[in-house]
Amino acid sequence: MREKLAQWLDRPLVGQVITGVILFNAVLLGMETAPSIMDRAGHTIELLDKLCLAVFVAEIAAKLVAHGPRFFRNGWNVFDFLIVGIALIPAAQGLSVLRALRILRVLRVVSVAPSLRRVVEGFITALPGMASVFLLMTIIFYIGAVIATKLFGQAFPDWFGDLGLSAYSLFQIMTLESWSMGIVRPVMEIYPYAWAFFVPFILVTTFAVVNLVVGLIVNSMQDAHHADEGERTDAYRDEVLARLEAIETRLSGDASR
Repeated sequence: MREKLAQWLDRPLVGQVITGVILFNAVLLGMETAPSIMDRAGHTIELLDKLCLAVFVAEIAAKLVAHGPRFFRNGWNVFDFLIVGIALIPAAQGLSVLRALRILRVLRVVSVAPSLRRVVEGFITALPGMASVFLLMTIIFYIGAVIATKLFGQAFPDWFGDLGLSAYSLFQIMTLESWSMGIVRPVMEIYPYAWAFFVPFILVTTFAVVNLVVGLIVNSMQDAHHADEGERTDAYRDEVLARLEAIETRLSGDASR
């Protein structure tokens, strides 16, 4: 019984139906943010939303029955369980914010789409390397914030008045959001040589360290893709070998007659 149920849940058609329900539910949650739509069809939308949630609960229950305790050994199953569990918590009084968290159900599409899973797995694999890069970034920001506070804090207290303000201003500069006309040029009107600090800071953070993070993520995704291709190649090879063995066994049986 459990094996048949597990085989049925693993069918591509079942996964496609669940994906469709997830996307349909995402559209419903978006429609709930439009007062005009809710005034006309609010009860229908809420009913459809509850039906989608019932489908998710039924899927999780079926997986629990089919896999038993092994269900929680799969990280994606735990992810689905938590997302659906959050949606079941009553959104009343102090927990009203949980009603907004229902949109997290859209993230379930990650667990049912293999291509998206590879992206997430590649990102998670890159986290250890990214931690080292973020540590380097923190050190650079700390040094830069101390220097900026001492150099420009007196004339520009709103931007560089203390360590926290300087760090935030430097973060804005790193993202290149209004960095020139908004911050650097006004500073240069009083400190003409301020460019000697800001330009190297941008070169190091924006064009070097940030690209290290991007490179780590890209490499991890490529490794995950190659690993997935290797698994598919091994599965195809095993299938071919099994068929060849079956043919050889059949030919041996015919020859012995």
